[in-house]
Amino acid sequence: MDRGHLLVCGLGYSGGAVVRAARVAGWQVTVVTRDPARAEARALAQGGIGVAAFAEAAAFASATHLLATAAPDEAGDPVLAAHERAIAAAPALRWIGYLSTTGVYGDRGGGWVDESTAPAPGQERSRRRLVAEQAWESVARRRGAALDLIRLAGIYGPGRSALDDVRAGRARRVIKPGHAFSRIHVADIADLALAAMARPNGVRVLHGADDLPAPSAEVIAEAARLLGVPPPPEVPFEEAARSMSPMALSFWAENRKVANAITKAATGWTPRCPTYREGLAAILAEERAEDAAQQ
Repeated sequence: MDRGHLLVCGLGYSGGAVVRAARVAGWQVTVVTRDPARAEARALAQGGIGVAAFAEAAAFASATHLLATAAPDEAGDPVLAAHERAIAAAPALRWIGYLSTTGVYGDRGGGWVDESTAPAPGQERSRRRLVAEQAWESVARRRGAALDLIRLAGIYGPGRSALDDVRAGRARRVIKPGHAFSRIHVADIADLALAAMARPNGVRVLHGADDLPAPSAEVIAEAARLLGVPPPPEVPFEEAARSMSPMALSFWAENRKVANAITKAATGWTPRCPTYREGLAAILAEERAEDAAQQ
């Protein structure tokens, strides 16, 4: 079934998941990427997905739906910087999605944020995200298109999970009492994007987050359990912080729990991995199925 023409700007981890899920769901899909010659882009093209170079404004002409996944830099949102005029002129465009971050809420001292919570970013990268959100909202309103600002919690999935950290011997059970992270499996990001496209409704904030914010140490312990190995020893945060990168420290500096009830009600979406437990188990099952298929 042809559901429309989805143009995905960016072939990163999340963008690639949306592209593949949308194709399976019956969408005509084109991905815009800075490197159309890369192996993943060539594989998508062989699977019937259009691939266009980032500079090609013509790719926007037939899009009914547009999902922007690229992170902003000091100059602003790269898609808008290059293609705002083409987006404004796209004759069939009726929905825009922007993958943002729950980092726009800043530190909440462990409290909950929902989709109606006012942003208060504390990190420069989160401030840039909020500025980009505002720019997309301006474009969507002028264009008369629906807009979903999809704020994502910590993303994990195959190749990017606590399972990999435990296997590599780099996992640490860092203990910081009262501190929890919200997460989302990459497959649930794709499901949420498709659900949002199916039920557009003006300008909305949606949350890509599972149902259980949890301490990092609990996730590491579960990954070790699934792999059948002892969990790494507990390390107090004050000790672990001495060897953390500035990026890692910035994540630990903020503490919030992300609610998703409004998003579920608005879109009909329910995460297939409602907690990290189902998410890690699904990753491990996928890995083992792939290993078995290769034997």
